[in-house]
Amino acid sequence: MSERESNFGFAVSHDAPIPYLQRIRDYYQALGYGAPYEWAHYSDVPFRRLDKPLSEGRVTIITTAAPYQPDKGDQGPGARYNAAAKFYSVYSGDTAKDHDLRISHIAIDRKHTTAEDPATYFPLNELRQRAASGRIGSIAARFHGAPTNRSHRVTIGVDCPEIVARCRADSVDAAILAANCPVCHQTLSLAARMLEENGIATVVMGCAKDIVEHVGVPRFLFSDFPLGNAAGRPKDAVSQAFTLDLALSVLETAPAPRTTVQNPLRWSASPDWKLDYSNIERLTPEEIKRRRAEFDKGKAQAKNVRMEAGRATLARGDRQQH
Repeated sequence: MSERESNFGFAVSHDAPIPYLQRIRDYYQALGYGAPYEWAHYSDVPFRRLDKPLSEGRVTIITTAAPYQPDKGDQGPGARYNAAAKFYSVYSGDTAKDHDLRISHIAIDRKHTTAEDPATYFPLNELRQRAASGRIGSIAARFHGAPTNRSHRVTIGVDCPEIVARCRADSVDAAILAANCPVCHQTLSLAARMLEENGIATVVMGCAKDIVEHVGVPRFLFSDFPLGNAAGRPKDAVSQAFTLDLALSVLETAPAPRTTVQNPLRWSASPDWKLDYSNIERLTPEEIKRRRAEFDKGKAQAKNVRMEAGRATLARGDRQQH
């Protein structure tokens, strides 16, 4: 701790939101990849006020979590990154039923969290309680899953319009978008923008502040937690309830676009966990080499999954024609 921190009681310098954009840029350049990824970025942000009190509104959840696939290897809790479990098309689920959704297919913080509690990234049960108490009017018949696609063209041209169409078909008034990995935060930020442009109010719940604000969204509830915990701390029902209630409050009261509210809850007494995620300064040359090999393997797996999904789509189209 520096003299100034000690003398004045300042927080340590790294007790601030993780700079994911810079960390990720430095990380992949150190792994040997070329030009840095270009993140979506807008200056203008759409904003749709609620047309009715939230107690009369119909609310849905947009998630980047994936349905569990028993034939796709380890998917958690505590699983390593599993590209085989990825999905590449928007899916929907019945909100009246329970679902086994996992996040092993995305780049969450695997050192400081394990995805052991789905309520930290998919707040359906909490939302059901708000519907039962009258805090919201109702939950839409379906929630929707958004693929974590790095392609802006596919996300904006294919996935987001599909999410909008499904939400409009369900007469949704508002959507809660719970993000997980860095690309998830971009994907759901883009979805939030398009939903707002089509008359549906949104709030993004996430842990990567700089990514969401770089894209530009109407409303954002930032929780300074490890990636994968946008809806609260694991096995902590009080924090999960508080976090959802805060998100609903932001949905109702945000005065203008680009409204960011920070969750006052802390992950732990020490902020040292913030030093680790994709921090190239903390990796040995051997570890960098290992991670490069692991990432290349994951890309190959993902490519195979994408090709299989494409073949399945073509086969369904052929059957329908015949």
